[in-house]
Amino acid sequence: MKNFVLMMLVITLASCSGNVQHPDFENNIKLGQKFFQLHGEENFDAMAEMLHDDLQWTSPKYGEGLVTKETQLGYIKMYQDLYDNINFEANYWLPGVDTLSLQNDGSIRVYGSWTGVHTETGNEFNLGSYHTMAFQDGKIIGGGDWFDLTGFVQESTKSNETE
Repeated sequence: MKNFVLMMLVITLASCSGNVQHPDFENNIKLGQKFFQLHGEENFDAMAEMLHDDLQWTSPKYGEGLVTKETQLGYIKMYQDLYDNINFEANYWLPGVDTLSLQNDGSIRVYGSWTGVHTETGNEFNLGSYHTMAFQDGKIIGGGDWFDLTGFVQESTKSNETE
C-alpha cells in the first residue's frame, strides 16, 4: 500500500509539471499582438523588422508550402495595398508545443477573425483564421496562416454591380 501511494504521488506530480507554461509565452503573445496591430496600421517596415532573416512561413496559398521572409513580405505588402481598415480580433491565444517532446516551446497559436475593406470594390470582409508563430532572438522565425485564401479573394474582389 505504501508503494502504491508513493507511485500515485509521483504520477500526480509528473502530470502537473507537464502543464508548466514556457517562460517566453506571455511575451511572445505580446509580440504576436504587435505584429497583427502593425498590419492594421499598414506599418510595413516595422513588420519587416519583426521577422527573422531565416523566416520559414507556411502560406495559405494552395500548394505553396513554406515561403521565405522575402516572399512573406511580398504578401504582407499586397494585403496592405489591396485592403483598408485591416483588423485582427483574436478569439484566444494558445501555447505551441515542440512536436517531438510535446512540451511548451514558447511558440504561439491563435484563432481569430480578420476584418477590413477591399480598396477597389468597397467589399467588407470577415475572415476566420488560424495562425502560428515561433520565435528566435526576439523575432518571428516561423509560423503560418490557415484560412480560405481563394474564397477570401473571390468574395472581397467581386463586383457589386448588377448587369
